Amino acid sequence: MYHGIYSFQGFIFLLPAILFAFYAQARVKMTFNKYIRVGNTRGLTGSQVARYILDRNGLFDIEVEHIGGYLTDHYDPRNRVLRLSSNVYSGTSIAAISVAAHEAGHALQHAKGYTPLVIRNQIVPVVSFASQLVWPLVFVGLILGSGWLIDVGILFYVGAVLFQIITLPVEYNASSRALNQLVDSGLIVDSEIKYSKDVLNAAALTYVAAAAVSIAQLFRLLLIRNSSRD
Repeated sequence: MYHGIYSFQGFIFLLPAILFAFYAQARVKMTFNKYIRVGNTRGLTGSQVARYILDRNGLFDIEVEHIGGYLTDHYDPRNRVLRLSSNVYSGTSIAAISVAAHEAGHALQHAKGYTPLVIRNQIVPVVSFASQLVWPLVFVGLILGSGWLIDVGILFYVGAVLFQIITLPVEYNASSRALNQLVDSGLIVDSEIKYSKDVLNAAALTYVAAAAVSIAQLFRLLLIRNSSRD
């Protein structure tokens, strides 16, 4: 009954995606650490860049705050706060201002009602709750021989996969907005555009990897369901 969980076939589906995820994480860290040593020509900090982009777009009410940790930067749409980690908040590197601009890009999306972001924000609570039930439902279904419980678990996981997929345009669009803001406002010079692109593209790759892992895991769940019916 349980052999499908650890089947070689299921592992083959999952392993490439996991390796890709490790690669993406490593690339983000390598790229960030590389460009954190490259100062931007204007000598601006990440917090200054974020504040400038927000004000330039009329978002004066959004606060820019410092937060602890490494690459913990994020925009909080509920509290309308943009939080930047130490290396980004006070850093004057290309990496710092690129990450800050990316998070400001999310604030711009929120202000303009960017559809994929709106959808993602609306489904977060449901997906978060449903994701916690996936494996309990699958395991109980296997133990009881209940195919419908396994199917419900898989259906819940499909929601998590859709969340990962809809995250991709959100992140890539935020990076596109970030680069446009940096260039159009003269916050970076022409020679720095490529560096900023490198940082933004590396960060986006982690979301591609996350989507790949979730899709591979979905196939694995389908294999488990099929094997339970053998």
